[in-house]
Amino acid sequence: MVSDRFSSSPPTVLGLSRNAVIAGSVVLFHVAALWALQSGLIRKAAEVVIPVEILSELIEPPKPKDPPPPPPPPPPAPKPKEVRTPPPPRQMAIRTPAPAPDAPIGVIEPPPPSPAPQVPPAPPAPPAPPAPPPAPPAPPVLKQVELTEGQTRYIHEPRAVFPVMSKRLGETGTVIVSVYYNAQGIPKRAEIFKSSGYDRLDQAAREAVMSSQITPIRQPGIDESTVFVFKAPIRFVLSQ
Repeated sequence: MVSDRFSSSPPTVLGLSRNAVIAGSVVLFHVAALWALQSGLIRKAAEVVIPVEILSELIEPPKPKDPPPPPPPPPPAPKPKEVRTPPPPRQMAIRTPAPAPDAPIGVIEPPPPSPAPQVPPAPPAPPAPPAPPPAPPAPPVLKQVELTEGQTRYIHEPRAVFPVMSKRLGETGTVIVSVYYNAQGIPKRAEIFKSSGYDRLDQAAREAVMSSQITPIRQPGIDESTVFVFKAPIRFVLSQ
């Protein structure tokens, strides 16, 4: 019974339900509000209700803030203290008592002279180096004179010994030897001027002229330094 009572709603005016009436009222209110907003009625109502002074206070922009005060100036630097130096002490004059008239006068003896420093004896001088030996006398300048065969006279003719090995090998030839004689005609040295081509024959010719001797040379201006050169031919021939 209770459920049937609450589930069915009584009919309203014009045969509409209550819920339909409430929904239509809400819709009508919103439509009226939009129309009033568009036509300016809400603004006029606000102007009538809100005083002009309050609107001016709300609309007026805020005043700028005052700038902050400047910082205080820095304190002055302290002045340096003056250091006063005390004045130098004054020299006081000291009275020297006068000596008594009968006071003995002392004589200050000078100190004894200091001994002279001993100088060490100088080291002995090194011995002088020995004198160099005297230079040998210069050899005398030799005067060389060449002799021809017509100027040469033998006291002992050179006799050449034919080497045995040269005979076996058939070595022959002529050797010209430069012989150096002194003024007495004695040979001092001999040199091979022209070789025969065989050492054995050249050595035999040199030994032969060193055993020879020529007559002494007598010419003006000749002394012990004069050397006479003669080119002696020595022939080695095999006998038939």
